[in-house]
Amino acid sequence: QVQLVESGGGLVQPGGSLRLSCAASGFTLDSYAIGWFRQAPGKEREGVSCIVFNDGITYYGDSMEDRFTISRDSAKNMVYLQMNSLKPEDTAVYYCAAKDLEYGLGYVWDKYDYWGQGAQVTVSS
Repeated sequence: QVQLVESGGGLVQPGGSLRLSCAASGFTLDSYAIGWFRQAPGKEREGVSCIVFNDGITYYGDSMEDRFTISRDSAKNMVYLQMNSLKPEDTAVYYCAAKDLEYGLGYVWDKYDYWGQGAQVTVSS
């Protein structure tokens, strides 16, 4: 069974850090791109970051790269999102998703095949 599971969300004070993890089961990520997305209440979902698992090439959404870092662990079949200097406006449900690269990456932020259930990140004092 193909599954993506996020973990590491929670409540953090402004200026703090969190690291989200995305664990894949039922498939290996070598031929996938893994994206992190977020959706805040009343807002559209937006792309945060993406990594091509096989070669480690990374992409970031607008203004994301200065505080967020995506990485992967090939041995563990996992992807991480390190989030630093968090702000209240980073509050959202964060999702990881996998895109099959059989036909190439295309537009980074669409046509993902599998999605996790989401992890809540709340930045508040």
